[in-house]
Amino acid sequence: MLLTLLLTAALAATPAPRFDAVQMMKLKRLGDPQLSPDGKWVAYQATDVALEAGTRNTDIWIVPAGSPEGAPRRLTDHAAADTRPRWSPDGRHIAFESARDGASQIYVVPAAGGVAKKATRLATEAGGVLWIDAARLLVRSDTYPGCDTREGLAVDDACQKKRLDEAGKPSSARVYDRLLYRHWDTWDDDRRTHLLVVPLNGGPVRDLTPGDRDVPPFSIGGADDYAVSPDGAEVCFARNDDSVEATSTNAELFVVPTRGGAAVKISGSPGYDGAPRYSPDGTMIAFRAQQRAGFEADRWRLMVYDRRLKATRSLTDDFDRQVESLAWSPDSRTLYFTAGDAARQPIYSVPAAGGPVKMVRGEGTFDDLQASPDGRTLIATKVSATHPPEIYRVSVDGSAMTPVTRVNDAFLAGFSLRPGESVTYTGAAEKTVQAWIFTPADFDPAKKYPLLVLIHGGPQGVWGDGWSYRWNYQVFTNAGYVVFAPNPRGSVGWGQEFVDDITLDWEGKAYEDIIRGTDYAEALPYVEKGRAAAAGASYGGYMVNWIAGHTDRYRALVSHDGVFDLRSMYASTEELWFVDWEFGGPPWERPEFYLRASPSRFVTRFKTPTLVVHGEKDHRVPLEQGLSMFTALQLRGVRSRLLVFPDENHWVLKPANSVRWYQEVLGWLDRWTKG
Repeated sequence: MLLTLLLTAALAATPAPRFDAVQMMKLKRLGDPQLSPDGKWVAYQATDVALEAGTRNTDIWIVPAGSPEGAPRRLTDHAAADTRPRWSPDGRHIAFESARDGASQIYVVPAAGGVAKKATRLATEAGGVLWIDAARLLVRSDTYPGCDTREGLAVDDACQKKRLDEAGKPSSARVYDRLLYRHWDTWDDDRRTHLLVVPLNGGPVRDLTPGDRDVPPFSIGGADDYAVSPDGAEVCFARNDDSVEATSTNAELFVVPTRGGAAVKISGSPGYDGAPRYSPDGTMIAFRAQQRAGFEADRWRLMVYDRRLKATRSLTDDFDRQVESLAWSPDSRTLYFTAGDAARQPIYSVPAAGGPVKMVRGEGTFDDLQASPDGRTLIATKVSATHPPEIYRVSVDGSAMTPVTRVNDAFLAGFSLRPGESVTYTGAAEKTVQAWIFTPADFDPAKKYPLLVLIHGGPQGVWGDGWSYRWNYQVFTNAGYVVFAPNPRGSVGWGQEFVDDITLDWEGKAYEDIIRGTDYAEALPYVEKGRAAAAGASYGGYMVNWIAGHTDRYRALVSHDGVFDLRSMYASTEELWFVDWEFGGPPWERPEFYLRASPSRFVTRFKTPTLVVHGEKDHRVPLEQGLSMFTALQLRGVRSRLLVFPDENHWVLKPANSVRWYQEVLGWLDRWTKG
């Protein structure tokens, strides 16, 4: 008996293994769940990382929707990634995307299992698949407009292949006559994204959206900006027809028959209209809309277009939150949606005819909503600060929630991942600011720990009760830090006024919110005062650069893809609508903000050791911003280090690069806060 007690005590005293970046790469990354037409199954994609090989692979799985005990079944198993599962209308087949033959095409596999067959063979590749009906697919393809035939006629694939073969020969020069000539991490190659109808019987492929416009355009909302009507007769899609795409967010919705013909515009808000979703009875189209032109962070409102009356109504004018994922009830009477609220993302409902918005399920961060055919349950992904996405079944009245998948439960059970504590404090202009506090896995309240202040990007972003592979709370806390993640002015989830407070004030109230938050965190009894560090990316990187010139209270700084000089940033970034809104226009018309708010003006005050990180393929905040920051630090004699990823964009995505990023960042922080 005594031996048993001693062994139990010894095991209890044994600390849990450390959750670091290498361990994080062992997680299975679940996404894109799709409910079958009969509501009995959920298909999803799951990604596994092979860190030593430097690769990742994605396959399609299916799992019973109604039982938490149902074992997931792998539907595809190929060395190439298989992504975006979509059920056929009869539920017997699943279409998906894969580059099994070296180029992205659409494949179809029996839902019961079997051999996948290639459904497209387009020279310009295919993606974004949706089923039109049992015989036709709708796909996206990047085509050369110069190869267009008349509306409704077959795609000239031979012309497309010839243009592809000629590209870059004999000269590799790029020539442009207009904006947008590059975007995110890619240079324009004269092609346009179009929606094509592909018959499964091998008949002629037809282009529904010919011309010199992208359909859909680059989505600022992150959702599919096209949908097929329930009867398969029509497609609704978003398109931006403004003359200068780089300065405009004005996507409008259009409808076009799937047999081909002229597109008809059905929406007209000054901002972005997107994410169309047909009602199950086919009488309405729900979509999200922004009311202010050129503002990508304007409030997303839920709209409904009546196809018979050709009239649109807003359902959320009085709901001061951003509408995200949305789904129809099977009787077409109710819309369910998610919306960020106070650093989480609950599920809400609203009558399609108009009425009060009601919360369905509040405690959690949900996404990827779909309603079951019987109208009783919702399928959604749920994520938290201690767990990556899993699929859940939620009753439509919110009374019950049951996991459908548990793909990472067993692995995570071996670690001590601690949930965050949501706190509030008084920020600039005496407004309340929310923040998260995360304590180390082996936390002892009698000890003191260094503080790491994380600053999110956007600036209209949020540190939520969620999971990130790029800035993971748990990796930092397991390295021995108390993490303080504030949501200062500009953060989403506290109403549009709070979001708007950052515009033309990047360096003002948000900076004060962060400094006051650091005061709050350093006053905690388990935080070692004077050993704080700050780190951030994108706007967070800008704020770190600003901090470098305005306070020396932090022991170390990490600036990832941060803006250094606003004037040079304006003319080198690609989405000019963003800087036009945030900075009030170009620097030659509105110089006052650029002069006032550029970190580059305060280089002579730089003192704090700073790690500068940048991706060479970042077109959003171009590489020169990071190089300039590092050069300034070096010339001022400030201890600094430059970490450049030649093959990464605004994010660090490759597994080996991600691990190296954490090693460098934590190594830098440890050097200055723990020495």
